[in-house]
Amino acid sequence: MGLKATIFGAALTAMVFLSQTAMAARYAALIVDERTGAVLHAANPDSRVYPASLTKMMTLYLVFESLKANRVRLNQALPVSRRAAKRPQSKLGLRFGQKITVRDAIGALVTKSANDVATVVAEAFGGTEERFAEMMTARAHLLGMSRTVFRNASGLPDKKQVTTARDMTRLVMAMRRDFPQFAHYFTMESFTYRGTKYNNHNRLLKRFKGTNGMKTGYVRASGFNIAVSVERDGERLIGTVFGGKTAGKRDTHMITLLRRVLKTIAENKRYPPALPTVASRSRSVTLAGIAPAPRVEPEGESDETDRWAVQVGAFERFAPAHLAATRAARLAPGLNRAKVVVKSTPANRGHVYRARLAGLSESRAETACRTLKMKKINCLVVKTDNETAEGDR
Repeated sequence: MGLKATIFGAALTAMVFLSQTAMAARYAALIVDERTGAVLHAANPDSRVYPASLTKMMTLYLVFESLKANRVRLNQALPVSRRAAKRPQSKLGLRFGQKITVRDAIGALVTKSANDVATVVAEAFGGTEERFAEMMTARAHLLGMSRTVFRNASGLPDKKQVTTARDMTRLVMAMRRDFPQFAHYFTMESFTYRGTKYNNHNRLLKRFKGTNGMKTGYVRASGFNIAVSVERDGERLIGTVFGGKTAGKRDTHMITLLRRVLKTIAENKRYPPALPTVASRSRSVTLAGIAPAPRVEPEGESDETDRWAVQVGAFERFAPAHLAATRAARLAPGLNRAKVVVKSTPANRGHVYRARLAGLSESRAETACRTLKMKKINCLVVKTDNETAEGDR
């Protein structure tokens, strides 16, 4: 039985979707395995786009960070300034002189995506919204979001406020890793404030089983955006889509991508590796990879000798090769942060795809391979030319 759909037909998927929905060139999408960071679908993942209200995820990241460090409390009241009260829709309708607790601010940001509340938080935590935006950008860069710049806490239009699908995916991964104690906020289907009920704009919570966050967004320049986290069929996925023509089409497209990825993962689990004779010359396959978002704490310097890889099979198709590498990364300590790389070599009937986990020292590669062999996974240690997955910049 052949694959009915492949995860990695990103260009074709984008073309079909564009023709069906008349979306602009601002379209971008990315789906990754949350555990390994392996990219399962990508379309323009590094193109600069406007984050719109996905910005509020970083606002919430800094709120959660302060709560975790006991610098603020959930029941602490935050004052509403004139500037905050005048912010445009979407908003909670706060008035100058009112106060709102941190707990209610979180609920309003997650569900209503309230711009007035975002400014309240920014001024309370940063003194001014401009200063808070600088804090947001600095934290984003520490998380590996190198192509992101924030200019406000809400995502309201600003030409200099930009991000990428890859960067927003890193943010979702960091949010789930760093603040599991606050993950329940993103599952809220509604939020009630002063007698008024506000439904969560993230309709995938109801439409797609296993969705447990994160955020939607819209400004005219960006179109309709969404970032989601999903746990389903034993898989944990993070997905982002930018540039939807409508909220409904954006959601439907995200569901289509998630279903396709999950179906292909399930199908590939039944495919054994093929090991044909390989020609002497090889070429790099275009492959997208994303490392898990780094923690904020300083890390040691990289090892100059990390030019070894663990090869876990050779396959007739690209997708099974990539899935084999990502599954191996879950099973051996030290491989979860390795780069997923697929090398293509010419063969009699096309190409053979070698699944590798690269960027390792020789000792780490040998240790990991021994672990995999104990788990009945064939592997070998190979020296590479410092292979790098596309997009690991």
